[in-house]
Amino acid sequence: MGSLMVPRQGLSTGIAVRHTVVNMAETDVTRMSTDYADNELELFRKTMDLIVDSDNGTASSTDILNCADSLQTKKLKKRETEHVLNRLVQDKWLNEKNGDYSLSTRCIMEMEPYIRMLYQDQVKVCHICHNVALQCQMCENPTCGIKIHTPCVARYFKGRTDPRCPACEDFWPHEIPDVYRPPSSQSETQSAAKENTAPTPTPRSTAQTRRTRRS
Repeated sequence: MGSLMVPRQGLSTGIAVRHTVVNMAETDVTRMSTDYADNELELFRKTMDLIVDSDNGTASSTDILNCADSLQTKKLKKRETEHVLNRLVQDKWLNEKNGDYSLSTRCIMEMEPYIRMLYQDQVKVCHICHNVALQCQMCENPTCGIKIHTPCVARYFKGRTDPRCPACEDFWPHEIPDVYRPPSSQSETQSAAKENTAPTPTPRSTAQTRRTRRS
């Protein structure tokens, strides 16, 4: 098992630091199934910085490519950077959609203590589920500003005609998404419905009815 080693300048409290690289295995925060080079891990850390600093929890491929040209360990060329990003997506540390990257569910779950520690002044938690909130909706009341994950928004406000912030009671101005239902569950439900439906009997012809009566 390869360990996730994320560069962090000046981070030395309670964490083993060697050449500004934090060995995540030693902190028991997370482990990776694939080894990454120091500059690849630095790119991942810079990508995390961009994602956490953003308003929508994503980082564009353009911004990440710009970071790759200023790595302290070793610069990465464009093709090398794209290869690393593809690996991170394949290994389920990042998600990619239309050239924008976000932290995957696996990454947030396994690295949440590390993310909370590293970005303690920037990261907020979902008001509903209390997990790290990156891709979410935020209350527009300047004295409130709570964040709620998009799936939590869908479940919390389902069926409410006048959605209100659960913290300050201000009107919730964002679009309320539908509750997500996995396609597999729908197909299974449809299959079960078909199995439970009695077959419609095929009417016999008049000639068949006559022959049956004669016999």
